Amino acid sequence: MEVILLERIEGLGQMGDEVSVKPGFARNFLLPQKKALRATEQNKSHFETERVQLEAENLKRRDEAQAVGNKLDGQSVILVRQAGDAGQLYGSVTASDIAKAVVEAGFTIEKSQVVLNAPIKALGVYSVRVTLHPEVAVAVTANVARTVEEAEVQAKTGAAVVSSLEQDAAAEAAETEAAAAEALAAAEELFDEGAAPTTDDEDSSDEDPTDDAPKVAEGDDSES
Repeated sequence: MEVILLERIEGLGQMGDEVSVKPGFARNFLLPQKKALRATEQNKSHFETERVQLEAENLKRRDEAQAVGNKLDGQSVILVRQAGDAGQLYGSVTASDIAKAVVEAGFTIEKSQVVLNAPIKALGVYSVRVTLHPEVAVAVTANVARTVEEAEVQAKTGAAVVSSLEQDAAAEAAETEAAAAEALAAAEELFDEGAAPTTDDEDSSDEDPTDDAPKVAEGDDSES
């Protein structure tokens, strides 16, 4: 379906562009959200008549969004959730949860403006994109922790707070990996020096097995 964009649509084009889209996308999103018009001759003429006003309104909305974005960009929100020792959440954090936390922090946004490809299902610090306007997007930090105190630790370290058992296991794995790397380096050094060890069997392999056989003296033809 051919449509005229009434605002910038990421991946499609700028305001005023005529683009071809799938009918379902047009009917279910672009047209009802007033983001585009069917590219009929009547609509084309109407758009050109209103173009200056539409561009002025879009510029105003963009400036307002940019003003909010300057304050919101880089902000961090804490979301307290229950989780297991390994950091897995008992549930998940959704775009709606993040939008609610941002609103509670004093900013006005809708959950549809939070770009989250999949729900967050583990403790940690996540960078989340928020689209305030088709031309203005910022990043906020979602700090998902069991408590506010743990969130403060995560904010400093950038890593999820897990149980001591989990930390010990990670440390042990790191030590094992380091020991393996050290052993490999030593073996490579030994090989480079050409000092491969030999065994007693290898040393005796070149000897003539007949050397130890009894010898008969020449000319000894005596008979009993």
